[in-house]
Formats: sequence, C-alpha cells, structure tokens
Amino acid sequence: MGLVQQVLEVVKKRNPNEPEFLQAVTEVLESIRPVIERHKKYRDGKILDRLVEPERMIQFRVPWIDDKGQIQVNRGFRVQMNSALGPYKGGLRFHPTVCASIVKFLAFEQVFKNSLTGLPMGGGKGGADFDPKGKSDTEVMRFCQSFMTELFRHVGPHTDVPAGDIGVGGREIGYLFGQYKRLANEFTGVLTGKRLNWGGSLMRPEATGYGAVYFAQEMLKTRNETIEGKTCIVSGAGNAAQFTVEKLIECGAKPITMSDSGGYIYDKNGITEEKLAWVKSIKNVRRGRIAEYAKKFRAKYVAGQRPWKIKCDCAFPCATQNEITGEDAKKLVENGCYVVSEAANMPTVPAGVDLFLEKKILFGPGKAANAGGVATSGLEMSQNSMRLPWPREEVDSRLRHIMFTIHKNAWETAEEYGYPGNLVVGANIAGFVNYYMKTSIVDQATVNETETRSRRLILLVLLLSALFWTGGCEGYYTANPGYYGPNYGYGPGPYYGGGAVVVDVGDRPYYVRGPGYWSGRVYYVWRPGHWRYRYGQRVWIHGHYVARGY
Repeated sequence: MGLVQQVLEVVKKRNPNEPEFLQAVTEVLESIRPVIERHKKYRDGKILDRLVEPERMIQFRVPWIDDKGQIQVNRGFRVQMNSALGPYKGGLRFHPTVCASIVKFLAFEQVFKNSLTGLPMGGGKGGADFDPKGKSDTEVMRFCQSFMTELFRHVGPHTDVPAGDIGVGGREIGYLFGQYKRLANEFTGVLTGKRLNWGGSLMRPEATGYGAVYFAQEMLKTRNETIEGKTCIVSGAGNAAQFTVEKLIECGAKPITMSDSGGYIYDKNGITEEKLAWVKSIKNVRRGRIAEYAKKFRAKYVAGQRPWKIKCDCAFPCATQNEITGEDAKKLVENGCYVVSEAANMPTVPAGVDLFLEKKILFGPGKAANAGGVATSGLEMSQNSMRLPWPREEVDSRLRHIMFTIHKNAWETAEEYGYPGNLVVGANIAGFVNYYMKTSIVDQATVNETETRSRRLILLVLLLSALFWTGGCEGYYTANPGYYGPNYGYGPGPYYGGGAVVVDVGDRPYYVRGPGYWSGRVYYVWRPGHWRYRYGQRVWIHGHYVARGY
C-alpha cells in the first residue's frame, strides 16, 4: 500500500462520518500522488499526516435570545488547519448545514487556496449552524455578539483572521467586529470584509466574483478566445454570484441565470446592470427571494431546481458545495458548455469533475478560481497593518495579477507532471509545493526534530560516560539549605539522597541533580526552572545547595 493510500485510510478511520472532508482530502491527495512519488523528501517527516490533521479545532455553544424573548442555542466552529505560512485565514459561514465535516473541508481547501495566492496566510475556516434568513437585524446582532464572545479568545490579527462566507456579509462582519472591539478593547484588523469607513478595502466585496471571471479569461486565453459575447449561467444570488454577474456584464458577456435555495431565474435577454442593481437591493437590503425577479422582469422562474440544464458557453457555480451533480455535469457538456469556473467551494461532485476533465472542458477548480476573495482579504490585512487604504485601481490590478499567477502556476505545474490542461492536479500540486517546499513548515519541523535528536544523543553520551566511569570522587551534597555534609561516591555515577549524581567531566567530577546534559562546562537539567551550575561554584537549585567535590 502506497503512502497516499495509507494516509487516506487513516483519515477515513478517524473521520468516518465526515463525507465532505473525506471528499476534499481524497481529491487533493490523489492528485498530488505524482509529486509524492517523484520526490522522497515529501514522504519524510509525516508531511501528509500533518497536512490532513487540523492544528486546532474549536467547537462551542452559542446561546442567544430571539425577538420573542426565547433562548436559542446554536453550535459554533473554528478549524485552525495550518499556520505554517502565516496566521490562519478563512471565512465564517452561517447556514443550517454547517457541521464539523463542512468546516473541516473548507479549512483544508483554504490551506491550498491561500498557498496559491502567494500571500503569507495560513488556512482556517469557521461558522455556525445558524440561519440568518428570516431573522431580524437585532436577532442577527445578538447571535453575532454571542458567537464572538467565545471566538474572540481564539482570533487576532497575528493569530487568526476570519472573513465572511455564506450567510456572513457586511452586516454580520460589522456586528462581529463591534463585539470583538468591545471585548478586546482594541481596533485591529482581526476581521476582513469590513466596511470602508472602519478598516475595509475597496474591491473586497467584489473580489471572489471578479476573480472567478478573471480566471475564466485566463483559461480562455489558452484557446485564443475572450469571454466577450459568451453566454454564461450563474448559480447563487449572494455576494459571489452578484459580482460574477457584474464583471461578466462589464466584460461584454451575457449572464442569463441566477438562483437561490428556492429555484432559479432564466432571463433569455440577459441580466443587465439595471436588473442586477435590483437583485442586489432585494437580496442585500430586503432579504427577499430571487423568484421576485421573474415577476419584475418577466423572466422564467423554475422552482426547486438549479440552472445547469440551460444551454451556455460558460458556467459559474457560485452557491455551495456539490451543487453540480454527475447528471448536471453531463447536461452542461451536452448543451455546449466548455468553460466552468468555480466561484463556490467544491461545487462539483467528483464524478462531474472527472467528466469535465475527460471532455477537455476548461475547468477552474474552486481553490484556484475563487481565490480572489481571500487574496483581497490578504491585501486588506496589509492595508490594516499600514493603516493606509489603497485606491480601487491598485487593488484591482493586484487581484488581476494574482489570478493570472495562480492560473499560470497551475497550468505549468500540470504540464510538468504529465497532466496538461488539468488544473485540478496543477492547482493541488502547486499549492502543496508552495506550502511545503517554498515555505517554512519543513524548516520549522526540522529544527524541532534536530533539537530532539541532539538532546537524545547528548543524553546517550552522558549515560554511557557514567556507565563506564571507574574513578572515585569526593564532594558534598545536602537536601537541606545551609547545611553541608560529606558524601563519598565511587563507580559509575552513583545517586545520593534526593537524586544528586556524580558525573566525571574532564579532570574533575561534579555532583548534579539530573537528568540533563552538558553544554561546555554548564550542566542543563531538564526540569522546570532550567537549573544550571558551573565548575567551582555552589548554586541554589530547587531548595538545595550542590557543591563541587574536593
């Protein structure tokens, strides 16, 4: 059994009831198998074992009071997956489906996504099984305040910097930030996705959707095409979907669908800037349903379904995980779709991904195509650190460059390992290599392991020296401060009452309280307090005097 399969078996055994997490781990480990097999160094140091195990997983109770005065209780999570590259970074999701499996899969994906951006950010994710839909502003505020009351002790600008996700927009970020500020008594960049007048960044709300379109443009360039004039279907009606549609309109494409949990709208004439502004109003202000679009603009509304049966050139899944099934993928291919750019996290099931790759569809996996959101969060963190906001043009330029670089690295890596055009393999390997070859995790681990090996070697030498030493010595040891009595010891490191041991070092023996190791002429004892004493000195240690012999 190969290393990858061994690790997968361990993950399955440890996480038997977490299908989303297992799906994400399986996809990544299977796709990075070529780099593991080619380079022995990635098989050392339990790199894969550390990769799939969170550094920390926090689960907590979130009690809050609704408008009727009734106490409600939800469950909150924060998975701090990996901090080798920087502070944990990843969004918060408020949705009834949130559970340990979903948060862990999102955190795992975030590690690779953040690595691909080239910015110094670790990976994490969090959320709660709270549904903001149908809740008043005051109910959402009370929930957010209760949620942050527990979370604040685990986050910080140099520790863990959450952001928004499904169910967590500007309103929720504001409530969370206000409570953090109240508890921590400091105004810092502990959250991203903030509003402009209190530390936010221009382009942050747009970044995920814009980035997915920029990534699609890069994929089309490989076939000498542009996105202008392309018919595009979009799922979702939240932040990512809204700004995906906005950028498509700006680029001259024709978006024709949007959706929510109730169904989707199909506007054969295309969604215009005016229509999109109305969608933003109904979704962000009135908290309404996309079905109202059909009545307003005489479009078609299909309840209880997703838009993947509509003919198109490009598809942008912007809603949630596993929204494109194997059958949906088949319909997309049959209807002429040849570009899929995932603005959501893992929105296509494995069978669908396999079909897209088999049919040579230009497929941008979520960890690459939607990395624009977290990339711009990283830029917001930089602006917060400098306390200097950047103009919109600069942020957009940096976002374009990051998406270009992610595509370039994934494309070239796929070719290098014999999978030309396969951006799933390319993105996963590039993210893995960036994180474990070009970052500090191997160095951090190696330092600790080297120190451990050195200490073991020193202890072994010390014990062997004591074992084979045959000389004698005379000295003083007492367990009572202020009193000295003679003690005589002969042979291999005898112990005297309380644990003083005779050790021969060069021309003179020492009485020391072990166990420990020598460094030069100083003996370091591995006990709290880090006792030390030198040749020819009496040193106070733990309530005892120890004097050198003779």
